[in-house]
Amino acid sequence: MDEECQNCPALCETRSQVVHGYGDVDADFLFVGERPTVRADDTGVPFAGEGGSDGDGGLRRVLERLGLCDVTAPADEPVLENVYLTHLTRCRDPDREPTDEEITTCEPYLNAEIRMINPEILVPIGERALAELGTEYTTTPVEDLSLLDDHATRIRGRGFELVPMIDPREGTDEQTQAWLEAFAELMATDYRQTKGRQER
Repeated sequence: MDEECQNCPALCETRSQVVHGYGDVDADFLFVGERPTVRADDTGVPFAGEGGSDGDGGLRRVLERLGLCDVTAPADEPVLENVYLTHLTRCRDPDREPTDEEITTCEPYLNAEIRMINPEILVPIGERALAELGTEYTTTPVEDLSLLDDHATRIRGRGFELVPMIDPREGTDEQTQAWLEAFAELMATDYRQTKGRQER
């Protein structure tokens, strides 16, 4: 992964650093957000500073409740088990969301991570991530995908299942709880697909 990527000149001007994926490279669960948070831009760790001790219901807290993140680990250095975290784009503009062109430019990084991790479950966080992953990794027409309707459901993909999530920072407590319960139930099942998965 290129730590000095210069492919998006506008983002090179606004970012603190390139934020590539982070976590367990043997993970079954790969979470994909839209762009790095402010704290992730500072630390280089996706979703850093979310949830945890401040109790704002961010992704960190969700992962802790599922037993996928060590609750005692520092906020900026989460200890993840069976989870890998990444974004559609690697750099942050503080004032705007990424453009379609910037997402397309970053797509090779995301695809490389997905190939490397070879997860069972992709978790798109937010509408943009659902649209991008849904287009690339399912046969469902993008116009049939709706974050509100598909939140906490399982969508069959090409070699993966997608379990879309409304960003915990933006959804209600009830929506986050519904996703947690659905994902905990999934984790308790034999979710591995028969796709000729290589032993790791």
